[in-house]
Parts: sequence; structure tokens; C-alpha cells
Amino acid sequence: MGPKRAVAEGWIEPKLMLNVTIVLLILDMMLGLLLLHYGGWKLIFVGLFVAIFAFAYSGGPYPLAYHGLGDVCVFIFFGIVPVGFTYYVQTLHWTLPVTICGVCTGLVIINILVVNNYRDRYSDAKAGKKTSVVLFGQKFGEWFYLLSGIIAVAVCQYFLFEKAIWASLLPIVYLFFHIRTWKEMISINQGRALIGTLEKTARNVLVFGTMLSIGLLL
Repeated sequence: MGPKRAVAEGWIEPKLMLNVTIVLLILDMMLGLLLLHYGGWKLIFVGLFVAIFAFAYSGGPYPLAYHGLGDVCVFIFFGIVPVGFTYYVQTLHWTLPVTICGVCTGLVIINILVVNNYRDRYSDAKAGKKTSVVLFGQKFGEWFYLLSGIIAVAVCQYFLFEKAIWASLLPIVYLFFHIRTWKEMISINQGRALIGTLEKTARNVLVFGTMLSIGLLL
């Protein structure tokens, strides 16, 4: 029921999509090699790790997204990995505050997947796609969505100990949007109308990232 998907709609053959995906991953990794000048040869393993899980997410003998592990992948590869290694390439070290930023970002971005899985919970169950919402139920999806955002802001309070007060306070603004979107999700409950909730969730991620970034700069 979500936005149109090229392969699912038959616009692109699965084999062609696979080949294009492989080509793009190779190009990405070649571009990533340029970062070795700044971050060292160890980044090769980071690139390989990301490439492997790009396939393992929805392909291979044990697709992670079909076994309730999609949320974990999003948390790691849209939160901790990009935030942490962006910092590492520039500084050649990894700190606790950077980990906190990665964790917060990952928790917020998870909700894009959660609302997507919440919308598709019935069709996913019929198709045998065992997302966390399918495995643990509708109420789990609702509480998962709400608590992910709240915990992200709570974790930001760590910055009070770093005397970065604005980095702890400004992300609270995100909760206003987050809770409103959560209430909307529960109210709509199912159907294509949840595509709008998905869009608002993506907007909320931008709000959170902007507030945290401004807070850190201040």
C-alpha cells in the first residue's frame, strides 16, 4: 500500500535491478576508496560491511528485513555507522558523544521503517514477511514508534554532562512533532492514508537532526 516500487510494479525486471544495484555498490565503494587518504585502510572493511548488509537486508538466504531484524539494520546503518564514521574520517578517533549522536539518530530514523511496517502489517503477514510489527503485533508497533522518539530525546540529555546544554534542550522540540504524528498514526490505523504519516515521520527526522545540529554548534 506504500509508494510505488519499480520492481513490484513490473517497471523494472528483478535481474536488471540486481545488476544495477551491484554496479552502484561498486561505484560507491570506489568513491569510498578516496576516503582512505583521510581515514586509513581500515575503512575498506567498513565499506565491505555496509555492502554485505545492503544485500542481506532484503536478499540472500536469510533476508534480515523478513525476520524482524530490519529495525536493527536501520539503527546501525542509518544511525551509528554514518554518524560515527563521518566523524572518524575527519578526526581519526571515535568518542562517546559521537556514539550518543549516532544512537539518537538511529532511534529517530527507525520510525520511518516502523510506520511503513505498521501500514503493511496485514499484507506483510500474508506474504510471510515477518517484520517486528508482524511478529509482536499492532500495539507493539505503536509503542515502538512512540518510545523510539522519546528515548532518542532522553539520550540527548547526556549532553548536559558535556555542558552542551542546547544540544540537550533543542531536540525536545522534536517531541511536539513526534507525538502528534504518533497520534495520527494510531487514529488512521491502516490503509493508504498512512503514507502521509510516513512523510511526516521523515519530516520529523529532519526536525530532530536540525535541532541537534544547531544545539551542538551553539
